[in-house]
Amino acid sequence: MHKTFQELDLNNAFLFAAALEDADTSKLILETILGIPIGKVTVHAEHSMLYSSDFRSIRLDVYASNEAHAEYNLEMQNENEGNLAKRSRFHQAEMDVMFLKPGEDFDRLPPGYVIFICTFDPFGFGLYRYTFENICREQGFSLQDGALKIFLNTKGKNADEVPDVLVNFLHYVENSTDSYVNSINDRTIQTIHSRVIQVKKSRKWEGRYMKFEELLRRSEQKGYDTGQKQILELTDRMIKAGEADQLSRLHEDSDFLQAMLKKYHL
Repeated sequence: MHKTFQELDLNNAFLFAAALEDADTSKLILETILGIPIGKVTVHAEHSMLYSSDFRSIRLDVYASNEAHAEYNLEMQNENEGNLAKRSRFHQAEMDVMFLKPGEDFDRLPPGYVIFICTFDPFGFGLYRYTFENICREQGFSLQDGALKIFLNTKGKNADEVPDVLVNFLHYVENSTDSYVNSINDRTIQTIHSRVIQVKKSRKWEGRYMKFEELLRRSEQKGYDTGQKQILELTDRMIKAGEADQLSRLHEDSDFLQAMLKKYHL
């Protein structure tokens, strides 16, 4: 059963991307996850990276960078497809390739953070947060290549080992309601929730969501091999390209749908 826009929790990829288009909200969530101040950030929500039309492109739920040129990729993950480790590797590689221009020194590569927020335990150890970096097997020291991968688990069980605000945030991801926010008395979560409420009151975002849901529903009914994130990305790109008036054709004309997917390399 599909939820209305007002009923969505933050684990919904559409609402997640919409809420984190706000730089202050992205900054607050990143600082909650990393446990360090990161300064001012610039956000590119629903950002797509295409190195070449001959290779696979990826859509990042939220891509951000700060004044120190660190890069952050935030992904909401609701299904365990068993490929998160290699997906994180691919995302990191794409971020690095897109940052450097031909001939530039590798020392210019900024720190890169690939973060998956999972509504399941990706590794089965009951942790709220799993952090990975490249380590020398023989001596145990860090490679210090600036690459960090973090997998968060809303179903964690080690609340005494991580900050309360992180636990509260991960629970909020699946229960983005007034009642939950009022029950925890956490100023950070209250601030994030205020942004979520603001997005839900927006007619622009509600209209986009309704178009997205209608297209997804009809695609499912007709058996198209088109995933939720593909539909989300396609509708967003068409709106940004001034083709919003063509969205209705996507669920009326299968040839047009396939043509648009090809046009936007999806």
